[in-house]
Amino acid sequence: MNTFHSTRSNADQLTAKQAIRKGIANDGGLFVSDSLGDVQIDLDAITDKSYQDIARIVLAALLPDFTQTELAECIGGAYGPKWSDSGITPLRPVADDFVLELFHGPTSAFKDIALQMLPRLMAKTIAEPSPTAADQSTSDQSNDARTTPAKERIMILTATSGDTGKAALAGFSDAPDTAITVFYPQGQVSPIQQLQMTTQLGSNVAVCAVKGNFDDAQSAVKDIFADSDMATDLYTDSKTILSSANSINIGRLFPQVVYYFVAYSRLLTDQVINVGDEVEFCVPTGNFGDVLAGYYAMRMGLPVAKLIVASDTNNVLCDFLTTGIYDRNRPFFTTNSPSMDILISSNLERMLYYLSDGDTELISSLMTDLKETGRFEIPETLKNKISQIFSCGWTSEDQVKSAIHDCWEQHHYLIDPHTACGYHVLNDMEADPLTPRILLSTASPYKFPRVVGESLNLKLPDNDFQCMDAVADATGITPPSQLRFLETAPVRFKDVIAIADMKNYVRKASTWANHE
Repeated sequence: MNTFHSTRSNADQLTAKQAIRKGIANDGGLFVSDSLGDVQIDLDAITDKSYQDIARIVLAALLPDFTQTELAECIGGAYGPKWSDSGITPLRPVADDFVLELFHGPTSAFKDIALQMLPRLMAKTIAEPSPTAADQSTSDQSNDARTTPAKERIMILTATSGDTGKAALAGFSDAPDTAITVFYPQGQVSPIQQLQMTTQLGSNVAVCAVKGNFDDAQSAVKDIFADSDMATDLYTDSKTILSSANSINIGRLFPQVVYYFVAYSRLLTDQVINVGDEVEFCVPTGNFGDVLAGYYAMRMGLPVAKLIVASDTNNVLCDFLTTGIYDRNRPFFTTNSPSMDILISSNLERMLYYLSDGDTELISSLMTDLKETGRFEIPETLKNKISQIFSCGWTSEDQVKSAIHDCWEQHHYLIDPHTACGYHVLNDMEADPLTPRILLSTASPYKFPRVVGESLNLKLPDNDFQCMDAVADATGITPPSQLRFLETAPVRFKDVIAIADMKNYVRKASTWANHE
């Protein structure tokens, strides 16, 4: 059976259920399995299959300690009537390329694909025993106590740059034996994204803005996870166990691997390619999770010629992939693609682990350098390995607007600012006519109606919901109802705190979450 351990140590070996429940390793590393790729996906077997069928095949290979019945229940619950397209992630031809639409879920962003699954996977772990006696978050608790859900609750703790927060809130709202606390950077998400979070219903949810950027919030969340004394106090005081819904959690990452195989399956079904033909994927990303899922798919047998990383003006990933030097000591830009405004790309750590052949000492050293100095440099041999798999490009804010405008004018296809980053990068590269290219479209354009409307040179009102209507009138594309209704939804959460106060907020939230 696959076991999981930290990117920084082989000390603790956990099952998939234990790793999902725990979220992040005690040493601050991310969970990885050295068995990744041992099971290769049969590409013939995924042709003409539904999204749900392909999900069962892929997730069974990634999560071997979940039974087929458990996976079927999770997949059936996650991918059903809440989706506006029965194909879940339809593939659309746009000019000579293809767009994989990942925004047909309940919150209109690609995070839904994973965050409709994660609560269901998490529910299957409730009775899982503690991974090690040294795990402070669950120490001194008998197995009998841990199999009584009423006596404990998992607190999902998440920092968001925009989309993760709402998708996690929607997934975990009123889920049994769980609670969720979400932090977002004040003034650095779109007004629609903010309303999606602050109007969230549910008795087990808490949402709070923080004075800082996403990297500040994410670093503080990681520090909270690493605080063993706080973990012990939370369990003693309110039977609360912390876990994560960010892509640092394998339960959040693994469902994203599925849609890479789904995209390939669609090309096979439409006879665009034959089994074994290579394709390219262009992925707008900030935290490196979405594109990392593509790398996992490669290791599982998906024929990928290149994974193209598309960044915005916060182009730390592009610089790293070009130079081998990761340096977050640079200006932070608040852009019109806010979900990619990130300078610390957490999931890069997993990629470095695999391409360094599991060198935990190297990874630990690099992450220490990043924390202490804000930068690290990888060996030339590792840089060469990375360049064989990944390429990159970045897009300025003006280029984002031009990409939205040109894609609509030339192809009558409407894209959001994050997808526009990928669109620009893809069109700035020389294409191989024999290798299909797939752009991952990560969000509905109506999550960012003002940027989209300005890009189309529309005369826009001050109200963002009227902006939605103006874009709809100009394009004939109807806004998703779950976004349009936000105009009249009551705001429940108005707290704004300093980064230093996040620990205390979590302590309070854990108490509220356990009030029935």
